[in-house]
Amino acid sequence: MDAHISQQDWIARAEKVLPGGGFGNFDPGIVIREGRGSRVWDEDGKEYIDYLIGSGPMLLGHGHPEVLEAVQEQLAKGMTFFANNARGIELAEEICNAVACADQVRFVSTGGEADMYAMRLARAHTGRDKIVKFEGGYHGMSAEALMSLAPTRLANFPMAVPDSAGIPDSVRDHMLIAPFNDIDFIRQLLAEHAGEIAAVIAEPLQRLIPPEPGFLEALRVETEKHGILLIFDEVVTGFRLAYGGAQELYGVTPDLCSLGKIIGGGFPLAAIAGKAEVMAHFDKAKVGEAGFTLQIGTLSGNPVAAAAGLKTMEILRRSGSYERLRARGVSIMKALEEHLSAAGVDHQIVGDPVLFDVVFASDRVTGYRGVLRGDASLGKRFNQKLREKGIFKPDGKIYPSLALTDDDIAQTVDAISYAAKHIGGS
Repeated sequence: MDAHISQQDWIARAEKVLPGGGFGNFDPGIVIREGRGSRVWDEDGKEYIDYLIGSGPMLLGHGHPEVLEAVQEQLAKGMTFFANNARGIELAEEICNAVACADQVRFVSTGGEADMYAMRLARAHTGRDKIVKFEGGYHGMSAEALMSLAPTRLANFPMAVPDSAGIPDSVRDHMLIAPFNDIDFIRQLLAEHAGEIAAVIAEPLQRLIPPEPGFLEALRVETEKHGILLIFDEVVTGFRLAYGGAQELYGVTPDLCSLGKIIGGGFPLAAIAGKAEVMAHFDKAKVGEAGFTLQIGTLSGNPVAAAAGLKTMEILRRSGSYERLRARGVSIMKALEEHLSAAGVDHQIVGDPVLFDVVFASDRVTGYRGVLRGDASLGKRFNQKLREKGIFKPDGKIYPSLALTDDDIAQTVDAISYAAKHIGGS
């Protein structure tokens, strides 16, 4: 047997072959060896309760036995075909059954691709070029999405600020940026540019920030008034906020949505779903050459990912799944509130019990600029103290999973108490 390679050695090897020493996703100073249930272990064997859960997909926890069985069954039949397969068709049927806006589905491999194609479909359908997005909204890595995602220079609305080098100025000219939860601004913006706007794309729960009462409903009314498509980015919220996603929880139906994470059960799979007349632009026979939106992907509708997603979704449909998930989240939210308040730390608990975190600010957070006013350095120290006590989470999000046990919650509460006391006097 080969000698064990330490985490520090893996980090050194990564620094030679990976820009920044990592995959670009998470802290490269930790290398995960394995995950089981609610927990992960690093290459040195340190154990953590996992609130990152792969950035959302592992809602059932790691290595759920029923999902593994479904994957093994499909692996024996084939890994990928670049052709229609039964599991992918079944998954599309279940998405259409579950998601209010979904008459049809087109599969891709990542949520960012799904968002990109949703915006492209909107342009094809309307014949217009401009897209409205909300400041701080995350929609993948396309040029359009990387406008005012996390700007440190706050421009006047609706000016877009690129978040990356390598994006042509012409892209900025086709993007309009609005503040989330400000319906008066969006109403005025849509009226002023109505004939130019193809779509408004929004995370219905923006990162962590819930919509204010009436905001999504008004957004639906205003887009319909001006013949503008409404796109919900449900890559994170789909099958998490409720089985039918944010559309079910908030009772607002968009024209298109993007889905990812949970529908692949931990494998790379995402989708665009929407109304048949819009999805028709993927079908040249229906819309002709001029209206056709080309989409090809080597692994789109991959049968292994589809099998994992189908089994995951079957388990989520079982009685009490979402009630248990929300109860776990509520327990953690209450602990954060109790211990940070006791430590005298200004904070806001922002989000929904199935997806939330702390913003270290005294004012109520309703948009990106409220998050930006929070004390990010205090948040990093808090997260570091949590990690010392075996809590694995990203900056900015806590993802509860159905694998969490009573012991996990007790350890998490103890870690929160420890971290709050540590930063309380800083």
